[in-house]
Amino acid sequence: MRLLHTSDWHLGRAFHRVNLLDAQAAFIDHLVAVVREERVDAVLVAGDVYDRAVPPLAAVELFDEALHRLADLGVPTVMISGNHDSARRLGVGSGLIDKAGIHLRTSPARVAEPVVLADAHGDVAFYGLPYLEPALVKDEFKVAKPSHEAVLGAAMERVRADLAVRPHGTRSVVLAHAFVTGGSPSDSERDITVGGVESVPAGIFDGVDYAALGHLHGSQTIADRVRYSGSPLAYSFSEEHHRKTMWLVDLGPDGELAAERVDCPVPRRLARIAGKLADLLDDPALDVHTESWVEATLTDATRPADPMARLAERFPHVLSLAFEPERVDADPVASYAQRLKGRSDQEIAEDFVGHVRGGAGPEPGERAVLQDAFDAVRADEALREVAR
Repeated sequence: MRLLHTSDWHLGRAFHRVNLLDAQAAFIDHLVAVVREERVDAVLVAGDVYDRAVPPLAAVELFDEALHRLADLGVPTVMISGNHDSARRLGVGSGLIDKAGIHLRTSPARVAEPVVLADAHGDVAFYGLPYLEPALVKDEFKVAKPSHEAVLGAAMERVRADLAVRPHGTRSVVLAHAFVTGGSPSDSERDITVGGVESVPAGIFDGVDYAALGHLHGSQTIADRVRYSGSPLAYSFSEEHHRKTMWLVDLGPDGELAAERVDCPVPRRLARIAGKLADLLDDPALDVHTESWVEATLTDATRPADPMARLAERFPHVLSLAFEPERVDADPVASYAQRLKGRSDQEIAEDFVGHVRGGAGPEPGERAVLQDAFDAVRADEALREVAR
């Protein structure tokens, strides 16, 4: 059975105020063409169809068009909700849509109810695990302490239990939206940390023939049978070197697996450039970036006049401007952004405690209080998303 694995469409998202709807529509055109030309048997969409719980009307219309075009091809589509989606909104009408071959899986309670498709070699069971926010699904999965590993592990136990009673030789595919240990994140994914932990081990998917993952925006192989397709478009400059693709997966009669990447259309290249403004304006080596979306970081000791306007004369598509003045080695002061880069909310809060205490950081009990506070805020945000 030939599968096309994609995820993280983020319909309705902009790139530094640039509307990406045309680029997203071009991706849908490409997706439909690949399904047709490569004789795909099933399309897998591993979450974050939309960029937010209440997407703009144009994004909803594009999604509606995509569903109609996939249904017209007669190729089944299995789709789950991600952490950016409203599971309830995305799942509206799923029972009716099922009849058209579009299978939306957005309910945690239905993780063990697979979509079963067949080829010449027998059945393939597709299990859809929507994004499982630990604070919201802990009661459904009866876990003692809500964590990503606990709820996803409980969901996979249900999957294995269902698979165990199916006919011998039934192959299995799981769609999941999660941060799996070993994956490389980018700046455009929303933080899903709970209890100081955001990732789950890849071994949680043991026992299935293929795990089609969503959430991380870079295409990557965690294990031969555990892969991220990545987002079809770049949504942050940290994805400058990403090769945006989908996975074309061939699942053999005995679960053998072969996978290849299919490139997605690139609306415009990304470029990160850094240096003094005069150098950026004059360096001929930067001519290759005149048509790119550009993030410029200026290292001038003092801020030059009208830097954005002057950069735009050479780089018409410059979108982002940052300042990181060059400092002498003896100057220990780094920019605020540099001091915070790569640090979690918890680490920043602990550093602040140490700062106001003259270097004495929080004690273990205080760290636990801070972590509980951050978890409570994230849980509250998740509840508000569900209620919207």
